[in-house]
Amino acid sequence: MAEQDHPSDELELDQQLCFALHSTSLAMTRVYKPLLKALGLTYPQYLAMLILWQQDGLTVGALSKRLMTDPGSLTPVLKRLEADGRLKRVRAEHDERVVQVWLTTQGRELKARASHIPGCMIDASAHSPQELLALKEALVTLREQLHKAL
Repeated sequence: MAEQDHPSDELELDQQLCFALHSTSLAMTRVYKPLLKALGLTYPQYLAMLILWQQDGLTVGALSKRLMTDPGSLTPVLKRLEADGRLKRVRAEHDERVVQVWLTTQGRELKARASHIPGCMIDASAHSPQELLALKEALVTLREQLHKAL
């Protein structure tokens, strides 16, 4: 039988880094789901709120850049957060094409209710904070290298 009739181990699903990252991401969002549901947030909404808790008043463009997504996919997330009273979107006075995102009082108060989530995720991982930090740093380095390769 020719060698091409037998796929190499390199093409097995379980040998793929991309699948390990993808399946881990899915598992992580499943762990987040009940924690965020108690706050009335989805995972994409939580990511947006994390940024706004750090720096309020960003433009939609700046928010989408920080989340590494396009503004079009972020708009429905922001619209829902606005409908739920967590933020408000305001057109900038200097250029009405620019939309700024501001937390409401309810959105700012939600930060305190979410403060337990990182600890829950550490507990669920069964890793030390130091191990998770090292893993995060390795993933950030990998992401940066992949962006350079594009």
